[in-house]
Amino acid sequence: MNELGVSQRGDGVDVAVFSAHATAIEFCVFDGARETRHRLRQRSGDIFHGHIKGITAGARYGLRAHGPYLPREGHRFNANKLLIDPYATALDAPLALHRSMLGYRDNDDLSFDDTDSAPHVPKAIVLDPIGRVSRALTPWDQTSLYELQVRGFTMRNEAIPLPLRGRFAGLAHPAAIGHLVDLGITAVEIMPAAAWIEERHLAAMGRTNYWGYNPIALMAPDPRLAPDGWDEIRATVAALEAAGIETILDVVLNHTGEADELGPTLSFRGLDNASYYRLLPDNSARYIDDTGCGNTIAFDRPAPLRLAMDTLRAWASRTGLHGVRFDLAATMGRRAAGFEADAPLLQAIVQDPQLRALKLIAEPWDPGPGGHRTGAFPHAWGEWNDRFRDDARRFWRGDPGMLGALATRLAGSADIFAAKRHPSRSINFITAHDGFTLADLTAYTHKRNHANGENNRDGTDANHAWNNGTEGPSA
Repeated sequence: MNELGVSQRGDGVDVAVFSAHATAIEFCVFDGARETRHRLRQRSGDIFHGHIKGITAGARYGLRAHGPYLPREGHRFNANKLLIDPYATALDAPLALHRSMLGYRDNDDLSFDDTDSAPHVPKAIVLDPIGRVSRALTPWDQTSLYELQVRGFTMRNEAIPLPLRGRFAGLAHPAAIGHLVDLGITAVEIMPAAAWIEERHLAAMGRTNYWGYNPIALMAPDPRLAPDGWDEIRATVAALEAAGIETILDVVLNHTGEADELGPTLSFRGLDNASYYRLLPDNSARYIDDTGCGNTIAFDRPAPLRLAMDTLRAWASRTGLHGVRFDLAATMGRRAAGFEADAPLLQAIVQDPQLRALKLIAEPWDPGPGGHRTGAFPHAWGEWNDRFRDDARRFWRGDPGMLGALATRLAGSADIFAAKRHPSRSINFITAHDGFTLADLTAYTHKRNHANGENNRDGTDANHAWNNGTEGPSA
């Protein structure tokens, strides 16, 4: 089998699913609430596959995986849990956490729950193949980035028709594009658009994950942001491109929304937990958490590596985007001994003829051991420069002795990126989605993140802010 996922072929579809430890995989087709299960009878190495007749574009499906439920050995197979195909390219509904998605009972992750989750899990949709590839419009040294979240940027703009607000189609509207053109930016850096789910503690409080940094279906656009799927995103990228604006997508390739051992079983955990995730060597029921999100994907292994590369190619070819920003990119370079600049995934991206033509930008850190790796990524990549952020803020605040540091930052941070990196690869910024907004930076001295229920523990305390003499909003 050359292709994983579902591919239309002749009188039906070819289905191929990776699992090194499953005993059987079922391809489950849904017609309304009625489910028809097809066992994949063939196996080539770690790939279960088969041809299912009568399945056409638009069909709704999920997967069920049979195998051992032995959490202490790293295996959490539970065929009662409907699974989203890691290669799904469309979902029929947004994800919302439901108790039936948990593979255990009574807050004991070593127990087994036999509740069928299918009524509450979005179904993947079989799509026709499409493709479009773009190239960068603007040289690196002339690039000016504007980070935005699609919903937040469009929802309260009264010039955008109400039905288009909160979605990619709103970003494509002339009122949105005109504002970006007036700002003089050359690229939008769009926060995650892959289908995501809220974390357990947020669901318990009746809240949702707004930003999207908790993905489940890496190759499927979230239906909330793109109700018309790939067509909507592709049209938005084309509209921005026509105005001279590149589209750079923030992609989360470090963890999934299945979280820690108490998280839901929605895809990877149920298909092959021990292959997709890093588990503690002395206790395989627990996850290595270098991301601060409960789990870490093992990208130095063949199957996760292939999934990451296929994910990037899918977004590039289906949308025509011009670049990718990698969330917590240090995780992508982790192996058992820690971060390595020549780790398999980083090298694979650099060598890929389609991906290396894009603008590639690393958030060059993660919360794991030795996770601050600014300046350590491949020479052609751009990197978020947190030293520029901090030194510029401290200079503005009036900290003593900052003039030399500011000069170094404005000159390209040669102390970090050295001779082999062009100064344009330093992505200089003052504020981003992490930490204070620009308004907060000038109104508060200390963070006050109380509304999300994390008791002000989340985020850094080193915001280098100044309240101009009055804490909080003022005249």
